[in-house]
Amino acid sequence: MSYEEEKLQLAIELRKDKRLEESNRLLVELTRANPQNAYLNYQCAWSFDCLGEEAKAVSYYEKAIQGKLAAVDLENAYVGLGSTLRALGEYEKSKDIFHEALGRFPDHQALHIFYAMTLYNVNEYQTAMEILLKCIATTSSDQTIQNYKRAIHFYSDKLDETWK
Repeated sequence: MSYEEEKLQLAIELRKDKRLEESNRLLVELTRANPQNAYLNYQCAWSFDCLGEEAKAVSYYEKAIQGKLAAVDLENAYVGLGSTLRALGEYEKSKDIFHEALGRFPDHQALHIFYAMTLYNVNEYQTAMEILLKCIATTSSDQTIQNYKRAIHFYSDKLDETWK
C-alpha cells in the first residue's frame, strides 16, 4: 500500500471514529496533492459535509462527479452534491443535479427521496408526493404497505382527484 493509500485509509478510519477535523485535514492535504483524483475529491467533499461545512463541500463534489468514479461512489457523490445544494438553498441547482443523476441512475431510490425533498423546496408538492409514494410502495417490506401497493401506485399521481 502506498503512502497516499495509507493516509486515505487513516482519514476514513478517523471519520468512522468521529474524529472529523483530523480526517478532513488529511483529506484536504491529499486532495491538494492530487487535485484531479475524483475519489479523493469525493471523500474530501463528504468530510466537509460531516463537519457541517456544506459550502466548502460543493466544489469537491463537482470535481468528483466530473472525474472517474466507480458507479456506487458516483451515485453517492450525486446524492451528496444535490443534498448539499438543497441545504444551502440552491434549490434549482439541486434540482438540476438530481435530474442529471436520475437520468444516469434511475433505480437509485435515495436519489429519488432527496430529489423529492428538493421538489418540496420549490413548491412542487404534487410531484414530490408522487415520488415518495412510489418509492414507499416499491421499497417497503412492511406487509401492510405491500397489501396496498397497487392502490398507492394508482393514487400517487392523482392526489387532487376525487371520484363521486
